[in-house]
Amino acid sequence: RRERQRFVDKNGRCNVQHGNLGGESSRYLSDLFTTLVDLKWRWNLLIFLLTYTVAWLVMASMWWGIAYLRGDLHQVHDDTYSPCVANVYNFPSAFLFFIETEATIGYGHRYITERCPEGIVLFLFQSLLGSIVDAFLIGCMFIKMSQPKKRAETLMFSRAAVVSQRDGKLCLMFRVGNLRNSHMVSAQIRCKLIKSRQTPEGEFLPLDQCELDVGFGTGADQLFLVSPLTICHEINSKSPFFCLSQRSLRSEQFEIVVILEGIVETTGMTCQARTSYTEDEVLWGHRFLPVMSLENGFFRVDYSQFHATFEVPTPPYSVKE
Repeated sequence: RRERQRFVDKNGRCNVQHGNLGGESSRYLSDLFTTLVDLKWRWNLLIFLLTYTVAWLVMASMWWGIAYLRGDLHQVHDDTYSPCVANVYNFPSAFLFFIETEATIGYGHRYITERCPEGIVLFLFQSLLGSIVDAFLIGCMFIKMSQPKKRAETLMFSRAAVVSQRDGKLCLMFRVGNLRNSHMVSAQIRCKLIKSRQTPEGEFLPLDQCELDVGFGTGADQLFLVSPLTICHEINSKSPFFCLSQRSLRSEQFEIVVILEGIVETTGMTCQARTSYTEDEVLWGHRFLPVMSLENGFFRVDYSQFHATFEVPTPPYSVKE
């Protein structure tokens, strides 16, 4: 078996990295919300903690600065003096007052007085800034937690694709399955053939994409994914595998990317699962073992046979031949 670089891994991860963006990297900052959602969890948590920590320290410093400029720190023991914020006499006490204000846990000992207009303005600014930061970061964390990426892990694809005859026609087939009882609404499947080719004009296309028909015209690409289904691509004169034979399969180099999309029934969010098959993972003259059986009035799916295949008599010639 030949090991080579895949365009899409078996788990659906695309092996594409963008480099030398130059000035275009600023576009990530213009879409800051999506950039944060796309980051890994460790960076999200770090940004979450740093943002709140820095914001708290800055706002506490501003409250301490008001108390320092007004001279409240030197009038702590004067009962006749009216400070801007009562019982704020150093930075820790200013920080505690900010936390009490931000978390709305009450003013039992520290409170703002009406004789401090700058404090009232800072209080309004703190309330608005705190609401914006909370909405942005908490919204970002909620969207990241509710992403349907994990739902794709319960959608299965067969480890290999097979080529055999069905209804007297040579077909390329693979199997998909849903491990959960919840359904995928409006599930649709698409296939792309990734293969290098050279045009008649001499242009070389290293990753040319070609659509594989898996029932677009007949509606077979719209799946009712309650039980495992075998997806079939008929190899005919319009198929890019029209000249593919059992012998030529050994010398070919291509990759079939499978994309399954649907709406998660429980959340209503769109989910996409991907996988790929290289030429080494296409078995000529094989068919998938049945996984469905009827037991006590219900249909049972045996997922232990999901990837299993067996050999069947298949002509080694291409459709063209």
